[in-house]
Amino acid sequence: MKLESNDIANYLVSDSIVDWKAPEVRQKALDLTGSVTDDIERVRTLYEWVRDAITHSSDAGLDIVTCTASEVLRHGTGICFAKSHLLAALLRAVDIPAGLCYQVLRIDPPLNNELILHGFNGVYLASLNKWIRVDARGNTGSIDARFSTEEEQLAFAMDPSAGEFIYETIYSAPPKCVIDKLNKYDARKELWQDLPKPF
Repeated sequence: MKLESNDIANYLVSDSIVDWKAPEVRQKALDLTGSVTDDIERVRTLYEWVRDAITHSSDAGLDIVTCTASEVLRHGTGICFAKSHLLAALLRAVDIPAGLCYQVLRIDPPLNNELILHGFNGVYLASLNKWIRVDARGNTGSIDARFSTEEEQLAFAMDPSAGEFIYETIYSAPPKCVIDKLNKYDARKELWQDLPKPF
């Protein structure tokens, strides 16, 4: 893993997408972490809440498209990118540096065998002085993403022979190609035919 920015402060920013200064986002982060002071447990708590309590729009059969952290929280749903925006915001709201990560896949869903992007998060654990990656997409019968400080367990395995890979960079803000796609469509079924492509 490598950082897009060497300034850790860039992984704590509240912007138009990872908008943790929105009162409802900040309050949710504080409510969920309560008196937990250990950064590992804070990350685990917020990660598992976004993974399990915020539905993946496709899994839930919802046609809404959300993008900003506050939208995802308000509607209680989002696709992988949107959920990663919310998790980054919740973590940043409790002073835990967090960024965005991307994987190139041929699945979820297969679109004429095209390569598409999948989004998740990179998180800095100060107590261990290390970055880890976590995937809050949402588990299903075939997906079992987990929090771990030792052995990464993301939502999707990779098949390098099919051209699948993970970008090693942890981005401080979502790339324009992702935001443009999420903002272009109001209906997930339309977005599903035009998902963000590798950049």
